[in-house]
Amino acid sequence: MSSILFDAQPYDEAKARRRRILIVCAIVAVIAIAAVLFFNRYWPEEHRVDQFFAQLQAKNFEAAYGIWMNDPGWKQHPEAYKRYAYHAFYLDWGPGGEWGPIDSYKIVAAQKPRPNASGVVVGVRVNERKKLCSVRVEFKDKSLGFSPDEMVD
Repeated sequence: MSSILFDAQPYDEAKARRRRILIVCAIVAVIAIAAVLFFNRYWPEEHRVDQFFAQLQAKNFEAAYGIWMNDPGWKQHPEAYKRYAYHAFYLDWGPGGEWGPIDSYKIVAAQKPRPNASGVVVGVRVNERKKLCSVRVEFKDKSLGFSPDEMVD
Protein backbone atom coordinates (compact mmCIF):
# COMPACT_ATOMS: atom_id res chain seq x y z
CA MET A 1 0.00 0.00 0.00
CA SER A 2 2.78 2.44 0.76
CA SER A 3 4.43 1.63 -2.55
CA ILE A 4 1.49 3.24 -4.43
CA LEU A 5 2.31 6.60 -2.88
CA PHE A 6 5.92 6.32 -3.94
CA ASP A 7 4.90 5.33 -7.51
CA ALA A 8 2.85 8.48 -8.09
CA GLN A 9 3.56 10.45 -11.28
CA PRO A 10 5.54 13.64 -10.80
CA TYR A 11 3.54 16.89 -11.06
CA ASP A 12 3.43 18.07 -14.68
CA GLU A 13 3.04 21.86 -14.60
CA ALA A 14 2.52 22.20 -18.39
CA LYS A 15 -0.26 19.61 -18.38
CA ALA A 16 -2.02 21.32 -15.45
CA ARG A 17 -1.73 24.70 -17.22
CA ARG A 18 -3.23 23.27 -20.44
CA ARG A 19 -6.10 21.82 -18.44
CA ARG A 20 -6.83 25.16 -16.73
CA ILE A 21 -6.76 26.95 -20.09
CA LEU A 22 -9.14 24.36 -21.56
CA ILE A 23 -11.57 24.75 -18.65
CA VAL A 24 -11.50 28.56 -18.86
CA CYS A 25 -12.05 28.43 -22.65
CA ALA A 26 -15.02 26.08 -22.20
CA ILE A 27 -16.58 28.38 -19.60
CA VAL A 28 -16.06 31.46 -21.82
CA ALA A 29 -17.58 29.60 -24.80
CA VAL A 30 -20.65 28.59 -22.79
CA ILE A 31 -21.13 32.18 -21.58
CA ALA A 32 -20.71 33.56 -25.12
CA ILE A 33 -23.21 31.08 -26.58
CA ALA A 34 -25.70 31.85 -23.80
CA ALA A 35 -25.33 35.60 -24.47
CA VAL A 36 -25.86 35.16 -28.23
CA LEU A 37 -28.94 33.03 -27.63
CA PHE A 38 -30.32 35.49 -25.09
CA PHE A 39 -29.88 38.57 -27.29
CA ASN A 40 -31.37 36.79 -30.32
CA ARG A 41 -34.24 35.04 -28.57
CA TYR A 42 -36.85 36.99 -30.57
CA TRP A 43 -35.03 36.77 -33.91
CA PRO A 44 -37.78 34.75 -35.69
CA GLU A 45 -40.37 37.36 -34.75
CA GLU A 46 -38.09 40.25 -35.73
CA HIS A 47 -37.38 38.53 -39.06
CA ARG A 48 -41.11 38.16 -39.68
CA VAL A 49 -41.68 41.89 -39.09
CA ASP A 50 -38.70 42.67 -41.32
CA GLN A 51 -40.28 40.63 -44.14
CA PHE A 52 -43.56 42.48 -43.64
CA PHE A 53 -42.02 45.95 -43.80
CA ALA A 54 -39.85 44.98 -46.77
CA GLN A 55 -43.04 44.14 -48.69
CA LEU A 56 -44.65 47.41 -47.60
CA GLN A 57 -41.58 49.33 -48.69
CA ALA A 58 -41.73 47.58 -52.08
CA LYS A 59 -45.42 48.57 -52.26
CA ASN A 60 -46.37 44.89 -52.53
CA PHE A 61 -49.41 45.20 -50.26
CA GLU A 62 -50.94 41.84 -51.17
CA ALA A 63 -47.79 39.96 -50.12
CA ALA A 64 -47.61 42.10 -46.97
CA TYR A 65 -51.20 41.15 -46.17
CA GLY A 66 -50.27 37.48 -46.62
CA ILE A 67 -47.47 37.92 -44.10
CA TRP A 68 -49.77 39.82 -41.72
CA MET A 69 -52.28 36.97 -41.78
CA ASN A 70 -49.58 34.29 -42.07
CA ASP A 71 -51.29 32.95 -45.17
CA PRO A 72 -49.55 33.57 -48.50
CA GLY A 73 -52.53 31.99 -50.29
CA TRP A 74 -55.10 34.30 -48.70
CA LYS A 75 -56.55 35.19 -52.12
CA GLN A 76 -57.86 31.64 -52.46
CA HIS A 77 -60.17 32.14 -49.45
CA PRO A 78 -60.53 35.86 -48.60
CA GLU A 79 -63.80 35.13 -46.77
CA ALA A 80 -61.73 33.60 -43.97
CA TYR A 81 -60.38 37.05 -43.14
CA LYS A 82 -63.54 39.10 -42.78
CA ARG A 83 -62.50 40.43 -39.36
CA TYR A 84 -59.62 42.32 -41.02
CA ALA A 85 -60.23 42.30 -44.75
CA TYR A 86 -57.62 43.31 -47.30
CA HIS A 87 -59.41 46.61 -47.96
CA ALA A 88 -59.14 47.60 -44.28
CA PHE A 89 -55.50 46.49 -44.26
CA TYR A 90 -54.77 48.66 -47.30
CA LEU A 91 -56.41 51.65 -45.64
CA ASP A 92 -54.21 51.12 -42.55
CA TRP A 93 -50.90 50.30 -44.26
CA GLY A 94 -51.24 51.78 -47.74
CA PRO A 95 -50.03 55.21 -48.82
CA GLY A 96 -52.95 56.93 -47.05
CA GLY A 97 -52.46 55.04 -43.78
CA GLU A 98 -51.09 56.30 -40.48
CA TRP A 99 -47.47 55.65 -41.49
CA GLY A 100 -47.86 56.84 -45.08
CA PRO A 101 -45.65 55.44 -47.82
CA ILE A 102 -42.86 53.50 -46.15
CA ASP A 103 -39.54 54.69 -47.50
CA SER A 104 -37.35 53.39 -44.69
CA TYR A 105 -37.68 51.28 -41.58
CA LYS A 106 -35.46 49.85 -38.89
CA ILE A 107 -36.29 47.25 -36.27
CA VAL A 108 -35.31 48.82 -32.97
CA ALA A 109 -36.32 46.30 -30.31
CA ALA A 110 -38.46 43.32 -29.46
CA GLN A 111 -39.85 42.47 -26.07
CA LYS A 112 -42.44 40.40 -24.33
CA PRO A 113 -44.92 42.83 -22.77
CA ARG A 114 -45.84 40.47 -19.93
CA PRO A 115 -44.28 37.22 -18.68
CA ASN A 116 -47.30 35.14 -19.78
CA ALA A 117 -47.81 36.95 -23.11
CA SER A 118 -48.58 34.85 -26.18
CA GLY A 119 -46.43 36.99 -28.42
CA VAL A 120 -43.77 39.62 -28.80
CA VAL A 121 -44.07 43.32 -29.52
CA VAL A 122 -41.56 44.50 -32.12
CA GLY A 123 -40.75 48.21 -32.29
CA VAL A 124 -40.00 49.58 -35.75
CA ARG A 125 -38.80 53.06 -36.61
CA VAL A 126 -40.67 53.98 -39.79
CA ASN A 127 -39.49 56.81 -42.03
CA GLU A 128 -37.16 57.99 -39.25
CA ARG A 129 -40.08 59.15 -37.10
CA LYS A 130 -39.59 59.55 -33.38
CA LYS A 131 -42.64 57.43 -32.52
CA LEU A 132 -42.12 53.68 -32.94
CA CYS A 133 -44.57 51.48 -34.81
CA SER A 134 -45.45 48.59 -32.48
CA VAL A 135 -46.34 45.33 -34.20
CA ARG A 136 -47.33 42.20 -32.28
CA VAL A 137 -46.15 38.78 -33.47
CA GLU A 138 -47.88 35.70 -32.07
CA PHE A 139 -45.56 32.86 -31.04
CA LYS A 140 -47.81 30.01 -32.19
CA ASP A 141 -48.48 31.00 -35.80
CA LYS A 142 -46.27 34.06 -36.45
CA SER A 143 -49.28 36.13 -37.50
CA LEU A 144 -48.96 39.87 -37.04
CA GLY A 145 -51.32 42.30 -35.38
CA PHE A 146 -51.64 45.74 -33.88
CA SER A 147 -50.16 45.89 -30.40
CA PRO A 148 -52.04 47.43 -27.51
CA ASP A 149 -48.63 47.76 -25.84
CA GLU A 150 -46.75 50.73 -27.31
CA MET A 151 -42.99 50.54 -27.46
CA VAL A 152 -41.06 53.66 -26.55
CA ASP A 153 -37.55 54.50 -27.58
